[in-house]
Amino acid sequence: MNEQNTTAENAAKREFRPNLQMFHANGRGTGSAVKMELHPAHDDVDGCIMMSLANQKSVASVNGGVRTFATFDWEHKITVKLDFSDICQILTVLRGRNESIGDGKGLYHSSPAGATKIMLRHVVEPRPMYSLEVYRDVPNKPDAQFGVHFLFSEAEADGIALALENSIGIICFGIPRVIPRDTSGYRAQVRNMRNAAVA
Repeated sequence: MNEQNTTAENAAKREFRPNLQMFHANGRGTGSAVKMELHPAHDDVDGCIMMSLANQKSVASVNGGVRTFATFDWEHKITVKLDFSDICQILTVLRGRNESIGDGKGLYHSSPAGATKIMLRHVVEPRPMYSLEVYRDVPNKPDAQFGVHFLFSEAEADGIALALENSIGIICFGIPRVIPRDTSGYRAQVRNMRNAAVA
């Protein structure tokens, strides 16, 4: 029985994937949230970051001393896969080398869910911040688009840039594994060479 419980717990731990979450709610109900989940490269599969965005669904309130937090419409979220090239484009904006992705044209993704456009801009008015906008075509409605607009501060941009930069190695090469090897012969050879040099 204990072995079964331990196996189930280990399986649950393997399925858990940490992610970066940012929730920006406001009193008008026009806020949004973003989640970024790191997927390491493995075997012959490239790594990526799966980014999901959702619009605010309800505003926070206090009723009878009980606080209710704002909620977000994750049921109708937009999820995009950011690969190595996408992340490099995003970093050029977050690190100040470009004011926007693709000179304002953005990134385009095509998938069975529809065409998706990703826009990232550095904004200076009314105050310095970053604007992330993701739009997806609505199936069977050629002229309709569904979108999420997420604003974040320059301080948050620094943190996101660091998180993305630190993820690049894992996206490219996966999580390194230590492969045990018998190196006793090599160590003995180096030791003998060192002793010979001293003599």
